[in-house]
Amino acid sequence: MPVTRDIVATYRGPGRVVRRLMAAGQREDRVLATLMAGCVVTYVAQWPRLARQAHVTGEELQMLLGSSLLALVMILPLLLYALSLVAHLGSKVFGGNGTAYGARLALFWAVLAASPVLLLWGLVAGFIGHGPALTLTGAIWLALFLWFWIGGQRAVMFMPPLEAAE
Repeated sequence: MPVTRDIVATYRGPGRVVRRLMAAGQREDRVLATLMAGCVVTYVAQWPRLARQAHVTGEELQMLLGSSLLALVMILPLLLYALSLVAHLGSKVFGGNGTAYGARLALFWAVLAASPVLLLWGLVAGFIGHGPALTLTGAIWLALFLWFWIGGQRAVMFMPPLEAAE
């Protein structure tokens, strides 16, 4: 199934989509590509906000874009890998039987699936600026991200192992 269809399906049921992705087999390259796509979309979502900031404050746009690139495409993936490990270990405490791969898949997919709303947030930040619209858009993105992540995490950590499901 194309990624765009999976993203739309995630809005209806994140657990089902993550289970289907998990059933496709453990492919670390696919999970890394999902993470990097989510981070790149997150970076692109910052462009309108950074352009507005450069225009208003007189800062150099290229410096803002470069620092954002470093933070979101180079450092954020490392932090998300660490967060997925913490989530995996935390689910083990509560009796989860999933793998660290499943925890990575759930978190990284949540980042990518919630990215369309993050693009909207970037447009609001760039064209409208600070205010209730930006806060509301950010809250919607956060709620969706958490819903996707928790739903995916529950699906991969508390589902029967793939061998038993066959």
